[in-house]
Amino acid sequence: MQPKQNNRNAIVIIGILFFVFGFITWLNGTLIPFLKLACQLENDIQAFLVTFAFYMAYFFLAIPSSIILKKTGFKNGMALGLFVMALGSLLFVPAANARSFALFLVGLFVQGAGLALLQTASNPYISIIGPIESAARRISIMGICNKVAGMLSPLILGALVLKNATAIETQVNKATDAASKNELLNQLAGRVINPYIIMAVVLVLLAFMIKKSSLPEIDVDSKDASGNNAGIAKTSVFQFKHLMLGVLCLFLYVGVEVMAGDAIGAYGRQLGMPLDETKYFTTFTLFSMLAGYVIGIFTIPKYVSQQKALAISAVAGIIFCMGVFVSTGYTAITFIALLGLANALMWPAIFPLAISGLGKFTKTGAALLIMGIAGGAVLPLLYTTLKDKGILSNEVSFLVCMLPSYLYILYYSLKGYAAGRVTAPGL
Repeated sequence: MQPKQNNRNAIVIIGILFFVFGFITWLNGTLIPFLKLACQLENDIQAFLVTFAFYMAYFFLAIPSSIILKKTGFKNGMALGLFVMALGSLLFVPAANARSFALFLVGLFVQGAGLALLQTASNPYISIIGPIESAARRISIMGICNKVAGMLSPLILGALVLKNATAIETQVNKATDAASKNELLNQLAGRVINPYIIMAVVLVLLAFMIKKSSLPEIDVDSKDASGNNAGIAKTSVFQFKHLMLGVLCLFLYVGVEVMAGDAIGAYGRQLGMPLDETKYFTTFTLFSMLAGYVIGIFTIPKYVSQQKALAISAVAGIIFCMGVFVSTGYTAITFIALLGLANALMWPAIFPLAISGLGKFTKTGAALLIMGIAGGAVLPLLYTTLKDKGILSNEVSFLVCMLPSYLYILYYSLKGYAAGRVTAPGL
């Protein structure tokens, strides 16, 4: 009974971390319009450097994170990640005082670096803390923690930093002299200082909590995530074809997830909706994702396998994408929010499918998958570039970024997850 109790405690601790992931990650949806106004950015291409800086940190820091984890272990690595995130949060103070968009981006990159370390540790940890067949169920529970926090974060930060946003935007645009305009913008930028100082303090306290916790260490070097030693015969992580295909799958998945969560506001603004409304649109997507996670907890693996859940989710994504394309106004926004439902079970399914059978390469494989989170940097920036440069219409730009991604995810759910294996893993 003791191992079960230890596993339960570990799941609670990791759940707290996933809450932190969600709260900080989904602040970007609010920061995009906030920084566009406060820093007087010219277009959405510049504004979406917010997601680019944040998610590209995963690309650059994932492999170094796996090296750090090999030396520190999971628990100490998680604590270190929280400290790094606290440092990134504190950088928002001088960034706000100087109203420097570049410094805001540095702070976001540092936050992303800390999250890269946390994600590289926590995702394989929660996958292999119990049976691999039910990994998607455990990750779904983590997803609920993540998305509940994500639903709260834009509401809280939006209420603090974008209160009366439409009126402030009007005042700034009507300001006739530079001094009064700068005063308005400085007051607006200063609204982020206290929230991010509080965030930094909380992150440091959580780091100490993790450091002193009873979180058990897991040895993944001698056996793979499914409990056998199939991965030991391989000499390189790049020999696992299903992993390589999984990295691309995760790249595209995170891209469409960020598009549905962070670009929904920009899509609404493009349709002429006011900032006081669009600042809350991210919450609608996350509520939809939350519903999807609840479905996953009760259906995986009892009624549907991880692989089948991924296939169903991909088909739903394709359908909702077409719904966005053929509709307009609040109907289109509803379809974008419903993409959250389609996306919910993708990460919980892709991650365990991709790391299954890696053995001693599990940490490195997890790092490669975490690098795939850079999709959240690339797809939104591609979308805004296509529409703002006038290359394609808003609707076609969205479809071009989303539909091919869901088609590939569908391929991975049907064929890719078993590529390079003698037999399918039976997940």
